[in-house]
Amino acid sequence: MKLYQVLATLVDACHRCADTGNIEWRNRHGDELCRLCARYLPAGSGLDLGPRLDLGASTGEKLVFARCDFHHMHPETGMYDGWTEHTVTVRPSLQFGFRLSISGRNRNGIKDYIAEVFGEILNTEVVETE
Repeated sequence: MKLYQVLATLVDACHRCADTGNIEWRNRHGDELCRLCARYLPAGSGLDLGPRLDLGASTGEKLVFARCDFHHMHPETGMYDGWTEHTVTVRPSLQFGFRLSISGRNRNGIKDYIAEVFGEILNTEVVETE
């Protein structure tokens, strides 16, 4: 399964277990979500805060990644010169598997870069889960 499918399945399982009071399995699914996010989500290369899956805003049909803030560098001085704040939302698409929407200012066309990074990561095949 691809990462976005595994994450959506685990998010849905977390919510279902929480709704039925099955805290043990809700925690197990939550731990697996944390492990996969730590392994696959980007860190560095401008996405320095490390995006986080927002479990409360996510469902089996929508993944929301908060803190996708980008640390920009000045093209001439090579020094950091500010941040833009972004949230990445992933929704299903019958044609393309999923579609991304990225909130925030599109400074220097950064939304295309963020979409490229997340598109590649979310399409990664996950062969093992614990």
